[in-house]
Amino acid sequence: MLDQYDYIIIGAGSAGSVIANKLSADPARSVLLIESGPDDKDFLVAMPRGVGKINNIGSKFNWTYSALTGGNRPAERWFKGKGLGGSSSVNGMVYMRGSPRDYDRWEQAGCTGWGWKDVVATYKQLEDHELGASEFRGKGGPLKITVHPKGDPLCEAIIAAAGEMGVQRAEDINDPKMTVEGSIGYQPSTIWQGQRFSAAKAFLDPARDRPNLTIVVETTVLRIEFEGKRAVGVRLRDKDGERSVRAAREVVLSAGAIESPKLLQLSGIGPAELLRGHGIEVVRDAPEVGRNLREHRHFDVKFRVKSHSQNQNLQGWRMVRSVLQYVLAKKGPMTYGVHEIGGFVKTDPALPHADMQFNLISVTTTNFAKTGVVALEKEPGVTFLGYYTRPKSQGEIRIQSANPDDAPYINANHLETEGDRQKAVAVVRWMRQLASQPALRNWIVGETEPGPSVTSDEEVLNHAMELGGTCFHICGTARMGADEAAVVDTRLKVKGVEGLRVADTSVMPTIVSGNTNGPAMMVGLRAASFILEDAQA
Repeated sequence: MLDQYDYIIIGAGSAGSVIANKLSADPARSVLLIESGPDDKDFLVAMPRGVGKINNIGSKFNWTYSALTGGNRPAERWFKGKGLGGSSSVNGMVYMRGSPRDYDRWEQAGCTGWGWKDVVATYKQLEDHELGASEFRGKGGPLKITVHPKGDPLCEAIIAAAGEMGVQRAEDINDPKMTVEGSIGYQPSTIWQGQRFSAAKAFLDPARDRPNLTIVVETTVLRIEFEGKRAVGVRLRDKDGERSVRAAREVVLSAGAIESPKLLQLSGIGPAELLRGHGIEVVRDAPEVGRNLREHRHFDVKFRVKSHSQNQNLQGWRMVRSVLQYVLAKKGPMTYGVHEIGGFVKTDPALPHADMQFNLISVTTTNFAKTGVVALEKEPGVTFLGYYTRPKSQGEIRIQSANPDDAPYINANHLETEGDRQKAVAVVRWMRQLASQPALRNWIVGETEPGPSVTSDEEVLNHAMELGGTCFHICGTARMGADEAAVVDTRLKVKGVEGLRVADTSVMPTIVSGNTNGPAMMVGLRAASFILEDAQA
C-alpha cells in the first residue's frame, strides 16, 4: 500500500465496487479501495442458497447491529454486508429498481438530474438482462440479471390467484408500467449460471489485476482526515497497526447507510452538539447526518401447503442431494434466490399506483428477526412476504462515543405514522385475500402465522412487529438535496467541505419502491461519472 493515491474509496460494496472499476479504467489514475471485511471468495457466498448460513449470527461477512424499532418495543438484530461486494454478497439477490415516480419525485424536490429519464439510462448501462434490451432494460452491461425458472406448479397457482384478484402477470416486473399498474411474475435476480452475481463479481473481478487499483480487505477506516475544510485522506487500521493515507483528488465514502453517517460523524461532520459531546472537533455542523433514516418493514404470513415447498429440499438427506446438484452441475434448489415470484400490487384496486411489494418465499422458518438464525420447519410451508413501498416514518443513526469500534445507536422508528400503520394492515389483508383465492384451494392447508385467531386491525397491528422485520433497505441517512440542510448536493459532494463525496443508499432523499441493491449500483455508476466529469473540468 502506498502513502498516497488519487482517489480513496471507503467500502467495497454495491456502490463502491462500481466506482472502483470506473475510476481505475484509466491507468493514469491511482485508486485505493478499502474494505473492512474479508474477500468474497467463499463457497457459501457463491451459492445462492448459502444465504441462509452466511447471515447467521457470527458470520464474518456481516456487520451486526442492535436496532430499536420504535416506541417501547425491544431491539432486533440488523446486519449489513461486510466484505468485497458488501451486501450484494450476502443479500437475497433480488434485482428491483423501484417506480419511475420515486425518482421523478426526487427531481421535483430539487434533485436535478435524478429523474427517471436520467436514472433509467444508468440502469441500462449496468444491466446484462436475460430478457434482452428494451426501452427500459439493458443488455451487454457488466451486471448479469436472470429470471427465476418458470413452471413450478405452486408458483403458477399463486400467479393465477393474483390474476383472480385482478393483478396482471408480467414477464418483467421491473417494467415501469407494471410498477405503477401492479403485476406479478417470476423474480429477476443477480444470479448467473447458478451462482450469485454480486457487485464484486460484476465490477471488481474484471479490474483486480489493474496495477493502478489497490484493493485492501480487513482494513478499518477510523476517520476521514481534513486540512481545514478539505478531505485529504483517511486514518486506517489493519493487521500492521494504524497509518494515514492521503488522497490527492477525492475521498469517496461508500460504506453504506449505517457506516457512512457513522464515519462522517466520527470525522467531524454531523450535529455539532453530538460531536462536541463526544470530544470530536467539528469540521461542519450538519444536523441531518444520521437523520432521515428510511426503511421498509416486511410482514410475513405463513401457510402450510400440501407440496412444492422447499423446506424438505433444504434439510436432511435431500439437502445433501441439493448441494451435490449444485456442486456437480450448478443446478437445483441451491441455485435459487430467496424469492421465486414477486411484484408490485395495489392493496386497494382504486389506487392510482401500486403501493405494496409482494414476494413468495417457498420455505417457512422460525422467527429470524428474533433469533438471528435461519431454522427451517419440518412440514411443507411457504411464506408470503409483503411491505408498504413508501413508508413515511423516519428513524435516526448516531454515534455513541468517539471510539470507531463502538456500534452506533439506531432507531428505525417503524410504524410511527398512522398512514404506515394502516398500510401494514392492508398488506397483511391483501396476502390473506390472495391465499383465499380458488386457484390456491387445493394447495393451502391453512395459515400458521399469525394464525386465524388474529383478525381485527388492532390484533394485526399488535402482532405486526413480530410478523417480519427489516428489509435491509436502509437509506436516507446522508440525504441528497438542493436545500441548505441536505448533506450532499446533486453531484454527491458533501456540502461545506471539499474533496469528499458520499455514494451509497444513504444519499437517497426518500426510499425507492423496492429493493435497494440495484439502486445502490446505479448511485455508484452516477457518482463515478460525476467524479470523472469534474476531474476533466
